[in-house]
Amino acid sequence: MTGQQVRRFGFAYEVRPETREEYLRLHREVWPGVESALREHGIRDFSIFVLGDTLFATYEFTGDDVEAAMARIDADPTSRRWAELTHPLQRRFGGVDDGPLWREMELAWHMD
Repeated sequence: MTGQQVRRFGFAYEVRPETREEYLRLHREVWPGVESALREHGIRDFSIFVLGDTLFATYEFTGDDVEAAMARIDADPTSRRWAELTHPLQRRFGGVDDGPLWREMELAWHMD
């Protein structure tokens, strides 16, 4: 992994209250192909935390180009099918009507 850096990301988003149980059910059994695509493209240590209807996702990215890695994940057929199932269950953080589904958070502190 020479030349590659580890970057940490955090995102906030919400689950629609009426689809919360379905969202959680799906995430108790994430498809192996989805996890494989994430790992193959440098995503590791991915967690989703739940507080009511608010979700916090964190992960580490190891690589040089996170945007290119995300584009490859988005192009993966299994990941696309997963997104087709899970994205309608979510809504944007803070009740906004536009912008990205997941709102990126700023890292304030980290301890290894």
